[in-house]
Amino acid sequence: MMVMEMRSLVAALLVLILGHFTSALEVPLDLPQPPSITQQSPKDHIVDPRENIVIYCEAKGKPHPSFSWTKDGTHFDVNEDPSVTMRPNSGTLEVDITRARPENFEGVFQCTARNKYGAAVSNKIVVRQSIALPFLRGLTEESPLWSKDKIKPIVVKEGVSLVLPCQPPAGLPPPIIFWMDNNFQKLPQSKRVSQSLNGDLYFSNVRREDSRSDYICYARFTHTQTIQQKQPITVKVLTMDEINDTMADYYNFTEMVLNEAPVDERKPTFLIPSGHSSSKMVLKGHVLEMECIAEGLPTPEVSWTKVSGDLPGSRTSFLHFNKTLQIVNVSESDAGDYRCSAKNQHGAAHHIISVVVKATPYWISGPPKNLVLAPGENGVLTCRANGIPKPSILWSINGDLIENSPKDISRKVEDDSIIFTQVRVESSAVYQCNISNPYGYLLSNAFVNVLSEPPRVLTPANKVYQVIENRPAFLECSSFGSPIPKIDWFKDRKSGILDGDDYILHDNGTLEIQVAQAQHKGKYTCVANNYLGISENHVYLDIKEPTRILKQPVDKVVQRGGSVLFQCIVKHDKDLHTTVTWLKDGEELLDDERFIVEFESLSITDISESDAGSYTCIVNNTLDHDSATAELSVVELTPPPAVVHGRPDPPTDLELTDHKKRSVQLTWIPGEEHNSPIQEFVIQYEDSLHRRGHWHDLARVPGTRTTAHLKLSPYVHYTFRVLARNAVGLSEPSSPSRMYKTDPAAPDQNPKGVHGSGTEHNNLVITWEPLTGLHSNGPGLRYKVSWRHKRPGTDWTTVTVANNSKFTVSGTPTFSPYEIKVQAVNDLGEGPEPAVVIGYSGEDLPTAAPANVQAVVLNSTLVELRWDPVPSHLIRGHIQGYKINYWRKHHKHNSDQMEQRILTFSGNQSRGMLPGLHPFSHYSFEVRVFNKKGDGPASKTQQFKTPEGEPGPPASLLVTNPSLDSLTLEWNPPREHNGHITGYTLRYQPAVSNRQVDIATQGWFIGLMCAIALLILILLIICFIQRNKGGKYPVKEKEDAHTDPEFQPMKDDDCTFVEYSDNEDHKPLKGSRTPSNGTVKREDSDDSLVDYGEGGDGQFNEDGSFIGQYSGKSSSRDNDEGPESAGAPSPLNAMNSLNSFV
Repeated sequence: MMVMEMRSLVAALLVLILGHFTSALEVPLDLPQPPSITQQSPKDHIVDPRENIVIYCEAKGKPHPSFSWTKDGTHFDVNEDPSVTMRPNSGTLEVDITRARPENFEGVFQCTARNKYGAAVSNKIVVRQSIALPFLRGLTEESPLWSKDKIKPIVVKEGVSLVLPCQPPAGLPPPIIFWMDNNFQKLPQSKRVSQSLNGDLYFSNVRREDSRSDYICYARFTHTQTIQQKQPITVKVLTMDEINDTMADYYNFTEMVLNEAPVDERKPTFLIPSGHSSSKMVLKGHVLEMECIAEGLPTPEVSWTKVSGDLPGSRTSFLHFNKTLQIVNVSESDAGDYRCSAKNQHGAAHHIISVVVKATPYWISGPPKNLVLAPGENGVLTCRANGIPKPSILWSINGDLIENSPKDISRKVEDDSIIFTQVRVESSAVYQCNISNPYGYLLSNAFVNVLSEPPRVLTPANKVYQVIENRPAFLECSSFGSPIPKIDWFKDRKSGILDGDDYILHDNGTLEIQVAQAQHKGKYTCVANNYLGISENHVYLDIKEPTRILKQPVDKVVQRGGSVLFQCIVKHDKDLHTTVTWLKDGEELLDDERFIVEFESLSITDISESDAGSYTCIVNNTLDHDSATAELSVVELTPPPAVVHGRPDPPTDLELTDHKKRSVQLTWIPGEEHNSPIQEFVIQYEDSLHRRGHWHDLARVPGTRTTAHLKLSPYVHYTFRVLARNAVGLSEPSSPSRMYKTDPAAPDQNPKGVHGSGTEHNNLVITWEPLTGLHSNGPGLRYKVSWRHKRPGTDWTTVTVANNSKFTVSGTPTFSPYEIKVQAVNDLGEGPEPAVVIGYSGEDLPTAAPANVQAVVLNSTLVELRWDPVPSHLIRGHIQGYKINYWRKHHKHNSDQMEQRILTFSGNQSRGMLPGLHPFSHYSFEVRVFNKKGDGPASKTQQFKTPEGEPGPPASLLVTNPSLDSLTLEWNPPREHNGHITGYTLRYQPAVSNRQVDIATQGWFIGLMCAIALLILILLIICFIQRNKGGKYPVKEKEDAHTDPEFQPMKDDDCTFVEYSDNEDHKPLKGSRTPSNGTVKREDSDDSLVDYGEGGDGQFNEDGSFIGQYSGKSSSRDNDEGPESAGAPSPLNAMNSLNSFV
């Protein structure tokens, strides 16, 4: 006994010492190795006799193994039976049942895979048919297995118990039993009527409603997918009166379950199980089912307890209306006594079921693992299992019992272990461990492969591992080598072996990072080495942002017919494809157009009571997920409260993620919108390094987003805040984020606005727009200013300027082109190569005047001047244009007048128009070029003369000596003759007032009207006197003094003024001439002196108006004459003018 204990202790120590060698190694298939079984049929292989039989046996090895079979312990020659074939390069058997009887292949099969390094064996595969073939043939012939004989009707007395047997045919696995009617509807079951585990239908007591003729038992065979039904059973439930009346009718044709005594209520008794106690055995890990079905009146209630303890709550179920107790995944603790009790108001019945738990063998630490050893190494195969009762262990080698194999000094069997020491290449073999007890067995193959092999890394090269930030990361380094390689990990440039602190190195080579963060991102190298060589592999770790719901949907109470919006604002890594799914009460949303699902929201319109429930937002991607739930409550419609709109609350929970040198991701949670949707978010920053206290806008994002990827500049201490804007206005700023400092770097841009020009004729001033602190990128900002003369072969001159944006180069030639560039520099380096701009040194006055100056007169007021442009090198600066100095130096009436003017033409012109000149004048002019410095010398003075033009108006016009029929006009010559005066044209027209003033209420107007009325009265009196006397009034006498005999001022018969027509002769004014045709052309005016009888040939302008006032030039007059005095206006005209005014 002591010896056995010592041996066990030694074996345990060896296992601990050599345990690291027992890790399962996947040997690459290009290396020599014994066979390994990769696929086999189950131990209990049930086949359908209508289909070909397939028994699987697949294996791998190098070289590829050959296969053989045994049946019922003897060799099975595949070649002897033409109905059996073995698949190529495989051990799988196929039996063609069209050429053989399936029952001939029922038995125990075992497969062996063999190569020169050993042999592996499969489990013992028991092949059985699911249903006897005759039964299947009967089904095919539509001949039921159950008897075709009609089952006699069952007549029972109301209140008694009843059992309807099913007794299905046997099958593998056993059939599923259910009771149905003729309409294929399941028969209703209850605590009074239920089906037992064996398929029988039990009635605790029968009632009249149980009477029916279609109690049909069905058996479904799952393996063959067939269903068989029993003949219908008729049940007739009768009362005592009905029994007496129908006894004779049913005596010969029914199965009577009757007696003459009435059925009284009674206490329960058990129909199954029988007696007061029973026992049941169950295997560990299986399902334990116990049933108690009781009869009684009224129907009893069944309950369960465990006598020796409590029922295992999480694994216990009560089925069939509490008549069946089910315990899943049975363990040893489930053994013991269980009591079922049936009770009604008349009493109780009890039954004890003693449960015994047995166990087929099961692994304690898994099956033995393959061993790969180098020559001279040590190792252990362990086959540790347990069972109830305790199983026995049997070792085999290459399919033969190890006791019958040749002795090997390198191995030693110690109960459940084989210890190997100083192995040799010849030690390679496959070992079988068979553990068995009366309830089953375990069979496992494990090979010992002795070989020498340098390391190789099996993990794919450059594999990228993506891990959520702050989660563990596992970087694999699967390797193979013999001896087993040692694994080391390095990061980036192999600065040191990764072990300890943040890292854990597992025995299989996997590197674990317990909390993966941004600094862990990068390239990792695993190195596998043994004394035969070294191998390495590179993998990459990428840290992703966690998926998180920033703004969860909130509970809503909505009126019926209204709408609701659930928001689910999500933050997730932009590189991961993320989906948002909505569930209602844990199930997918209905396909309803009222449900509008967007990426971060769910809206429901026209809400009804059925929409109430819980709504869950699930955010999911390949690495992470999050969810949130809100409740929707629907209430009756009530008058809506007044909606108050307001500015949004400031965002909260600012968070910086995805930290990079030039960017960062900012996320936030929006504040309350106050009934006005957020339109946009404004992101601001403060640079506490350069301008503390000053906030600047950095970015704007739509109101539907809660994250922004911000581009940053180096050498800035950023603090961020977010403001929300809606239709009402801008929110208050959020609380500032934590500070984010960017590292300094060389400038990545140069100054803009580089310009070169001179302030003196011999200098060049170079200016530029200085970089701001935000763009300096680092400390020590300065500028490297370079220039050179723009001509071949000149070198750059460079100076460095700090704290300034201007540099002056002295001693330059006048107005010479220079190439200029300005580069930003700081303590970390230089900016990019700057662009070259062209500048010019200072200007000086032009030294030459335009040549070949000419004047081309176009008309009396316009002249075109022409000249040859001054050569650019003589301008000595940027040409601005040409100036024309001109003056009117002489004309006939003012020889001393000098009017000097300047007209400027911008740009490099060679001609220009000189407008607005005086006709009939002598002009002098000169042309000069000018630049920014000033004017150049003038050209030689040139002259030109403008031709005659229209004269100006007379300097003055006076009316003198007015009388009734004449007046005198006097005028002075025009100030601008614009040529030789050859005459004057006199034009006239009556003066008609157009004033429209409301003067009816003026006193002077009333007096005037009285005077006019008096004057009219006097004229009427004179008219009557003249008519009576036949004389002429003084005006008539005055008119008679004229030589025109045809003038008739009025008609004698009506004392009215005469109105002349257009074809009448008119008497001209005094001093005027009558046209040769004796008429005066009236033109277009209706208001002429002709109409008033004054004669004259009123001359018109082009627009039809008179020129002049009382006299005009005769249309027959072609020669130029001086003005002649016209007669005074007649009283008739005065009267008509007065009448017009009135």
